[in-house]
Amino acid sequence: MMSTVELRGGRMQGFDRQDGSRAERHFSRLEEGLLRIAGICLALMMFVVVGDVIGRYVFNSPFSWSYDLIGLYLMVAVFFLTLSAGLAGHHHISVDLVRNKLPVRLRNILLGIGYLASSGMIFLICWTGVERFIEAWTKGERLASSVGFPTWVPYALVALGSGVAVIRCLQRTVEHARAAITGIEPARLMPEDTSILPDA
Repeated sequence: MMSTVELRGGRMQGFDRQDGSRAERHFSRLEEGLLRIAGICLALMMFVVVGDVIGRYVFNSPFSWSYDLIGLYLMVAVFFLTLSAGLAGHHHISVDLVRNKLPVRLRNILLGIGYLASSGMIFLICWTGVERFIEAWTKGERLASSVGFPTWVPYALVALGSGVAVIRCLQRTVEHARAAITGIEPARLMPEDTSILPDA
């Protein structure tokens, strides 16, 4: 079973992709799709930056829209569309100095509480994104620039990415609660050991 998001044979495989329920497999495909979109946005960002540099220093004619496109759209997409996949693959920052020393049940109780709290915090971000999306959409808000990019797009990205991350956090909360009750901790709930320090 894959516990991280990897590219194998041109296809990404993610959290519990093969052995999970049908709903989990569909949700993993959604995360995979968002991850691919974020990858395209990252590549586009690099092309725009390179083109802007060439235009500025070779032709003395930089792109007037590059800063807005990168800062308003591409960076937002790269960050928020990868949130859920990062959680699924345990790619978020995790301090495991104490975690590995705790009993299985206590460890999963604390992790479940942590994921539940994270669900609430990310939900607030999602809700704010939805509210701002509706406001920007209905008012037809645009940037005061030469291109006039619509401002509802980044709010939609924030709402989408954080909304999917909320679902993943809630799913992890349930999984850790189940592990705390049964005392059985599936391997998918814990990140792979990447420690470079020897055990004491």
